[in-house]
Amino acid sequence: MRFNFVTDELPRPGSAGHLAYNHALITHLAARGHRVTLFLTRPRLPVPVMRVARAGPYERVTGPRLLQAGPYLIATEPRAALAAAARAVLPGGMLRSAQGGRCNDVVLGAFITPDEAAWIAAQIAADPPDAILIDTIFRAPLLDQPVLAGMRSVVITHDLFHRRHAALRLAGYRVDPATLGRQDEVALLARAGAIVAIQPEEAELLRGMCPNRQVITVPMPADALPRPPGVMRNPDRLVFVGSDTLPNLDGLRWFFEAIWPGLRAARPTIKLDLVGDCGTAIGRLPVGVRRLGRLPDLAPTLHRAALAIAPLRTGSGLKVKLLDYARHGLWTVATAEARAGLARDILPPVFVADAPATFGATILAALAQQPEEEVALRYVSRHYAAAQIFAPLTDLLEGCRIID
Repeated sequence: MRFNFVTDELPRPGSAGHLAYNHALITHLAARGHRVTLFLTRPRLPVPVMRVARAGPYERVTGPRLLQAGPYLIATEPRAALAAAARAVLPGGMLRSAQGGRCNDVVLGAFITPDEAAWIAAQIAADPPDAILIDTIFRAPLLDQPVLAGMRSVVITHDLFHRRHAALRLAGYRVDPATLGRQDEVALLARAGAIVAIQPEEAELLRGMCPNRQVITVPMPADALPRPPGVMRNPDRLVFVGSDTLPNLDGLRWFFEAIWPGLRAARPTIKLDLVGDCGTAIGRLPVGVRRLGRLPDLAPTLHRAALAIAPLRTGSGLKVKLLDYARHGLWTVATAEARAGLARDILPPVFVADAPATFGATILAALAQQPEEEVALRYVSRHYAAAQIFAPLTDLLEGCRIID
């Protein structure tokens, strides 16, 4: 079958949770023999000219301001090319500061423009696919294009954005878009025939919001990656993996101010590794914390850590980082906010703590306890094996059971 996937940034693993999720989904479709054309509403490439892997899951990548020349993708608009060059050098937080933005602001998403929608709709109408997959509500207005009427469509939600919007506003942050309520999200979701939720609790909420739409749950797949023989865990090493998004930075600032000093006083040898752009964006780091930046492979770092942390105080959706920790046999000390969305289990590999004193005490107790890695590995195998995760999506698309 032929599918069109409409998003705003090239899906790829190892960068951000939503990009890894999109890449896993498209890879699954390609592995089943389907052909996927990727439409980028704006050429948010990691570099102005990039080479796409020949064995990648996409049959073709295109967009209104994007050129594909053989294996290369080129941002043809000068402004987009400059933005890609800046992203290659500066993490998002520093990039926003360089552009004059406030570091505490957060952009939930950029809506597709009428010109972008018209261009993409014309391409799709000229060569209609079996179904159109829309990445989040921010691309859903594409389905208002008359030439796409009657085509089968699915929105991949990733999140309930009106809830995240309200939480961030309540915390005092300026959010873009300025307004996004429940009914706004309902109206955007209702444009599609079916809806994909990333976790069960949000699936139930989506069914209440859109009772006339089919809603399925498709979390992020996570295959177990046991620690190799001979690789030892450092009993004093913690790890946090995250991009430079506001929930990560807010959580780390809270952790460093309210928890880290007490931890260091109780256990002076304790250390923390920051993986991803969060380390650079957070600025000056306290003693005992080091930034590792982006890593091509998380396994060596996660296999040597004794414990992971997830001190997030806002957000929704599914925290993919907790699955990355568990699939490497690593337990996590997390807030209830970070824990939300994970599959229910009699023994999930997560210790929940919300108060600063409790969070720090739980870390110390977990390090002393040394929880079993096999518990974490069995957890992801039970709940997040790829074949099991993608079965509802496979049935939906291959059976064409999408309400028009």
